[in-house]
Amino acid sequence: VQLQASGGGLVQAGDSLRLSCAASGRTLRKYGMGWFRQAPGKEREFVAGISRRGESTNYADSVQGRFIIVRDNAINTVYLQMNELKREDTAVYFCAANLRGGSDVENEYEYDFWGQGTQVTVSS
Repeated sequence: VQLQASGGGLVQAGDSLRLSCAASGRTLRKYGMGWFRQAPGKEREFVAGISRRGESTNYADSVQGRFIIVRDNAINTVYLQMNELKREDTAVYFCAANLRGGSDVENEYEYDFWGQGTQVTVSS
């Protein structure tokens, strides 16, 4: 499956942004999906995950209550709604698919497919 992430940009602290991850090649409904991010000089970290049918979600503590992950399997797309953005949210954001199917897959090495990143920059 090919994943295409989009929606990044330059915003101010407190703003909202929605990232999209569109899949092609195979249906997404077989996969659990996740969003990760990597800030300059830091390792890639888990942000949010969603199960195959979207009934279960999981968030990193740093984004809990501010970010929302949803999916629309009918159009093979996963979204990350990011609210109340902070400077520390600045990073390249990646979407990824895992065959395990759950929302609790936080280890990047358990993901089977990755999209290219999309840059999110939050200014104060």
